[in-house]
Amino acid sequence: MSLATTIFLLICGWLAVAGAMLWGVLRITRRHHHPHVVKPAKPHKAAVHHA
Repeated sequence: MSLATTIFLLICGWLAVAGAMLWGVLRITRRHHHPHVVKPAKPHKAAVHHA
């Protein structure tokens, strides 16, 4: 096996491992993502002025 082939296979293997790790991390973050529910602010009651 030539040196160029060895280096090429090492780079391909590294890219495969990096892609698998990225895919796993993205999968976990999507699965455990809880969307923030923004509670609506309580409506302000109109000030009632009694005379």
